[in-house]
Amino acid sequence: MGTSGLYRAVSLSSFKRYATYRAATAAGVFTNTVFGFILAYTFVALWDERPGLGGYDQAQALTFVWVGQGLIGAVALLGGGFHEELQERIRTGDIAIDLYRPADLQLWWLASDLGRGAFQLLGRGIGPMVAGALAFELALPANPLTWLWFLVAVVLGITVSFALRYLAALAAFWLLDGSGINMVSTISSIFFSGMLLPLTVFPGAFGEVVRWLPWAAMLQVPADVLLGRHAGVGVVGAFAFSAAWALVLLLLGRALQAAATRRVVAQGG
Repeated sequence: MGTSGLYRAVSLSSFKRYATYRAATAAGVFTNTVFGFILAYTFVALWDERPGLGGYDQAQALTFVWVGQGLIGAVALLGGGFHEELQERIRTGDIAIDLYRPADLQLWWLASDLGRGAFQLLGRGIGPMVAGALAFELALPANPLTWLWFLVAVVLGITVSFALRYLAALAAFWLLDGSGINMVSTISSIFFSGMLLPLTVFPGAFGEVVRWLPWAAMLQVPADVLLGRHAGVGVVGAFAFSAAWALVLLLLGRALQAAATRRVVAQGG
């Protein structure tokens, strides 16, 4: 099996692994749907008072809510996924075995996380979106090409999410307990991705800053692509934004991985 075939197999294995957690998936769909209704009615009240808030009409704002609920699992907006497992392997020293495998550590976990994200998008993401579309008037596009661009934005968002969580996981090489940095990572993801409110709602310089942070690639960018707010060249710009952050963070992860590998060798594995 070639290198590319190996990572495809890892991704497929991860997809199948998460597909076995039927009860957890059903619970996730139910929880996301309930929270979606709570958030949706909050948005209805808010947009009744402030029509056009953040540049969205009410249908677009509600679409943003349900896109967020559909992507919670896929882009790990609430954390979870591989990084806690990786942190545990670092804590126990099993990471030394991983480093001896004939596979790149970062690419192995990236392939695994893409498989996880694909299952979460299908198994946990479609249900809340359908529920939202049945209960509210949403601004969903009729053009299949827009949905394709949305999926591209989601894949880039999953990659950015992976890269951020990979950095958090590798911090376990230097920290005795990774729970603190995991909490900071999750809170940052919730607030700066647009999960609670679209980032365009935040005013002034603060709003400008948060829209340029990497977390925006996880929800704000995919939602705006689906809503058609990035048209023509704008779609390319949205992809470039997410891809640039993915590249920067992955390269930073490789640098931290190299430093961590030297630390393992220096301590004798």
